Amino acid sequence: MTKSVRFTKMHGAGNDYIYVDAQKYDVSDPSAAAIAWSNRHTGIGSDGLVLIGKPYGGVDADFSMRIFNADGSEAKMCGNASRCIGKYLYERRLTDKTTIRLQTLSGVKILKLHLVGNEPPETKVESVTVDMLAPSFRVPEQYDETVGGVLTVGSRTFHGTFVSMGNPHFVCFVDDIDTLDVARYGSAMEYATAFPERCNIEFAELKSDGNIRTRVWERGSGITMACGTGACATAVAAAVTGRALRRSIIAMDGGTLHIEWNEADGHVYMTGPAAFVFDGEIEI
Repeated sequence: MTKSVRFTKMHGAGNDYIYVDAQKYDVSDPSAAAIAWSNRHTGIGSDGLVLIGKPYGGVDADFSMRIFNADGSEAKMCGNASRCIGKYLYERRLTDKTTIRLQTLSGVKILKLHLVGNEPPETKVESVTVDMLAPSFRVPEQYDETVGGVLTVGSRTFHGTFVSMGNPHFVCFVDDIDTLDVARYGSAMEYATAFPERCNIEFAELKSDGNIRTRVWERGSGITMACGTGACATAVAAAVTGRALRRSIIAMDGGTLHIEWNEADGHVYMTGPAAFVFDGEIEI
């Protein structure tokens, strides 16, 4: 017997996901649903599926998030999706809080909503700042440090910086960002033996205006228009390699994110937009 599920498609800087309120609808096999629904020819079309639910396991949070990539694999965290969840929860009147504690597989993230408009229902979420917590550079189960930050694909060698934002990233600064074959190099590097859990790959270039242009190969989804954790990892990598200070503007294919690696608490704060695309109903 089939049943209908209401969904909302949203995007953060072009990183688009299908959002389902798991408090109302039971998606019993979210991995299979993510694969089917994410297909841009035969499904809804997205970078993956996000389930918004109640907190679990006794965690002090307001809501929880589970995220499944387009290939069905479950991710620990997504910065763009967390911003979209903040907008969804507030504008769909599931909360009146402007600071939300969101449980993810990489810890509880604090969402601070920046509003425009005088009062509901006119009040809208213009942007969201997410406390992404502190980055890590040594996570043995995510990265084999013996590679020395160097990966070779074909005849090209990339020098990168490993940064974990709860999920693994390898950030490579290049000087040909606009012509680089992201699909070729990203797909090969995702599965490099250096990354036991596979890896998100960022290619970045410091531009003359001081902004950092970044293109993303996202683990489990391929090329995406943006990646929130990837933008954070890029900003951190730029700081530790002396290419930038602790505040960076990351220009991705789908939009711009503002990143601050706060010196006082060591946390990375990401600010950016979120947008509704459309609502729909699908049978499962």
